[in-house]
Amino acid sequence: MSEFERRKKGFEEKFAHDEEMRFRAGARRNKLLGHWAAEKLGMTGEAADQYAKDVVRADFEEAGDEDVFRKIRADFDAAGVDQSDHQIRRTMDEMMIAAMEQLQREG
Repeated sequence: MSEFERRKKGFEEKFAHDEEMRFRAGARRNKLLGHWAAEKLGMTGEAADQYAKDVVRADFEEAGDEDVFRKIRADFDAAGVDQSDHQIRRTMDEMMIAAMEQLQREG
C-alpha cells in the first residue's frame, strides 16, 4: 500500500469515527435534553424516561436540530411551561457539550 493510500484510508477511518461520534453525541444530547424538558413538564420516573426517548425519536424527522426544538417548544406551550426559545436553544447547546464530555470520558 502506498503512502497516499495509507493516508487516504486513515482519513476515511477518522471521518467515519467522527460521524459516529457526532451521531452518538446528538442522541445522547437529545436524551439529556428530554430529561431536562420532562422535569420542566413535571414528569418523573418512567414517564420522564419515555419522554426522553420521544425526544430522541423526534430528531429523526429531519436533518438538524429544528425537529427537536419544535417538539419541546410545542410540548412546553401545550403545558404552559414558561421557557423562552433562547433558553431551550441554550440548553440544547449545554446538553451537547455535556454529551460530548460524557462520550470522551467513556473512551
